Amino acid sequence: MSIVTFAQKKELRAVERAIKDNNYSEAKASLNQVEAMLPTMDDKYKSEYYFLKGQAYYANGAGSNKDIDTALESLGKVTEGYAEEIAQLKQNMVNHLLTKGNDAYEKKDYVTASNDFEKAYRASVKDTTYLYYAAATAVNYQDYDRALELYKELKDLGYTGVEKQYYAVNVDTQEEELFQNKNMRDLSVKAKTHIKPTDRMTESKKAEIVKNIALIYVSKDENEKALEAMKEARAESPEDINLILSEANVYYKMGNTEEFKKLLELATTKDPNNPELQYNLGVIASESDHPEEARAYYEKAIQLDPSYINAYINLAALILNKEQPMIEEMNSLGTSKADNLRYDELREQRQELYKDAIPYLEKALEIDSKNISAAKTLMNIYSVIGETDKFKTMKAKVEAIESEN
Repeated sequence: MSIVTFAQKKELRAVERAIKDNNYSEAKASLNQVEAMLPTMDDKYKSEYYFLKGQAYYANGAGSNKDIDTALESLGKVTEGYAEEIAQLKQNMVNHLLTKGNDAYEKKDYVTASNDFEKAYRASVKDTTYLYYAAATAVNYQDYDRALELYKELKDLGYTGVEKQYYAVNVDTQEEELFQNKNMRDLSVKAKTHIKPTDRMTESKKAEIVKNIALIYVSKDENEKALEAMKEARAESPEDINLILSEANVYYKMGNTEEFKKLLELATTKDPNNPELQYNLGVIASESDHPEEARAYYEKAIQLDPSYINAYINLAALILNKEQPMIEEMNSLGTSKADNLRYDELREQRQELYKDAIPYLEKALEIDSKNISAAKTLMNIYSVIGETDKFKTMKAKVEAIESEN
């Protein structure tokens, strides 16, 4: 037994020396030799083995993501001693991974950033914010399956992201500044460079997480799961208008325009001055064959936002939609005197439709001078109603827009 123990200690010392010399390849090779001795090792030496393995595979930050997984797994098997050393090693891992992850994020390398943020969380599971960063960054590179799993893990952990923040007003600039911690803020106040210290709690991210889970389900066409998650999110934040709209969009995607409309109407009661809500209600009313209701919504959107170009275009389209039954009736008429009179009557009504639509299309072009749809429609209208000069001007405008595209 003494000989075996001596051999184990000798090999572990070899690993230790290699790590001190930053020779991590040699350390790993020595660890492979020690691994065969594990069944006969005392717990004390097993703990030392796993601690050294954690160091060797982390390699002072040079280890791959797979190596870091191995290092964390090994450190988790230490049962005796090394508590402070492991805490320090894990903190070094976290600092290194966060620096690496932030650098990757700045370079828009979201895959690397997300993986590094997740690894930082695995090294320090008390810091759930890093897991949140990993999930949010996974969305950036559209790995929705990965993001979904991370968001669900956050939800199961009860993560809210609520934290206390420390502010004070800079005496020189008279602007409020956020400090990293209470101690730094209090020292600045004591030094009289800052005044009016205040503490504020950040908003909970719980509703955002459940909302993102729902939206990912939407992107995966798992609508029932999306609605279930959305209802849960709305229960958390019943006044969050974005959640109401997100749920409405799920119903719209499912073809349930009735529920979509109900939720939009609910949203307008909570945000009556939102032109986009009024516009969307106009779209639904139009698609549901309620043109007068649609017109009222579009006009309300314009009242709230006079530059809402789509509302002008849709108003013109609503008016011009009345043209089709007129054309059909005109084409069905014969050559009798009564038919000729009716034809002239319908032609006059059609001309009036065009004139009603013109101001909305002109306003749309005033807002966006390169709107080809509005320009072409106006060109055709001017041609039909005999406004030759305006037709020529608009024809030139259409050609100019098309040549630029």
